[in-house]
Amino acid sequence: MSKQMHLGVFVQATGHHVSGWRVPEAETGSENLALLQKIAAIAERGKFDLFFLADGLTSSLTAHPSTMVRFEPTTLLGAIAMSTRHIGLAATVSTTYSEPYQVARTFASLDHLSNGRAAWNVVTTSYARSAANFTRSTHPGHDNRYEIAEEFVDVCKGLWDSWDDGAIVADKASGTFALPNKMHQLNHKGQFFTVQGPLNASRPPQGHPIIIQAGSSIPGQNLAARTADIVFTAQGDLAEAQAFYASLKGRLVNFGRERNDLVVMPGVFPVIGRDETEVEENYQKLKELTDLPSAIGLLSERLGHDVTQFDLDGPLPADLAISDEIQSRGELLKALALRENMTVRELALHVGMARGHNVLKGTPSVIADHLQLWFESNAADGFNIMPAWFPGQFELFVDYVVPELQKRKLFRKEYEGATLRDILGLERPQNSFFPKL
Repeated sequence: MSKQMHLGVFVQATGHHVSGWRVPEAETGSENLALLQKIAAIAERGKFDLFFLADGLTSSLTAHPSTMVRFEPTTLLGAIAMSTRHIGLAATVSTTYSEPYQVARTFASLDHLSNGRAAWNVVTTSYARSAANFTRSTHPGHDNRYEIAEEFVDVCKGLWDSWDDGAIVADKASGTFALPNKMHQLNHKGQFFTVQGPLNASRPPQGHPIIIQAGSSIPGQNLAARTADIVFTAQGDLAEAQAFYASLKGRLVNFGRERNDLVVMPGVFPVIGRDETEVEENYQKLKELTDLPSAIGLLSERLGHDVTQFDLDGPLPADLAISDEIQSRGELLKALALRENMTVRELALHVGMARGHNVLKGTPSVIADHLQLWFESNAADGFNIMPAWFPGQFELFVDYVVPELQKRKLFRKEYEGATLRDILGLERPQNSFFPKL
């Protein structure tokens, strides 16, 4: 079989468009379990690899409607696990505002509950305002956050190896519940963490839950090349995406890994219609409903500057210094504005759609053409789909774009394998307490 594309659905329940929730047929509510279960069922019907939840640790009246209030993601995935059988379940958890033991235990539990479908999106938390919610007076700098994250992930992987496979025997005849020689104490003492172990959860079905990482800066790429199984990224230009893909894949050899050990999945924001008329109707619907102040707020957040100080109908200042908080996304948006000669207003409207991710507009065959081009041009191994609103735009993707990809032999017709690692074609890691074979 030829190489197959991977697909995830990036779930923001009120839609990724800043005003997607206002579309008359949209179902709304980030705390609407029935809607979230429906989205998961649609994704599983479409044979998607991944149901993915982002997260943040602050809120405000100017936040994106999907992020103003929402379920804690690992709790939600426990519920989604009960209504799905195959699809991978990914949640975002911060390494800056969590403890390794707690996170390792949470994802080991989720992996057991879902029979091997858990994935952890490792984030360092960009925004300094998060510190105020965690009894912190300061927020670590960009590179320091990645140093913390690297040690944090190492500790979690060590904790997942606390028990060998088959360590819990529960032998009634002998009275032996666990085999003593199959338990390992981590005794980690590092720069940022001291963790004794062992973990009070047996080894996860996947060995280690899947690790996802989304940083595009050099520290982010190095962390991903060393520790990640999937990388989410944001590019709007094919050459830019190819350069990122080559850079990231080229770093794997430095950590003793192969190119196929890491799956790269850029975000894609599709505006879909069954024909050109419906495409335009859906696109115009979004344009007419767009709340410009909200879009400007999102742009200001990602650049680290209040853009209302600039002429909205003029260009973004070429010498604008990008905030340390969300460095790679800010640089991406600045480059996009310069490359496309966009005004601040146009850039804000673009951010209101997809926050810097690639915006695609077209019929199912047009969307499939674009995905195929990027997939076959070494720009992506798959895509994280970001519907403008739910469930309608996502259902159009599953019911029309997916069959088009299947017809082109680019995407599976049935799930193969029991765990998310199997679906992704990734090896189960060996226990780190054993010598490498």
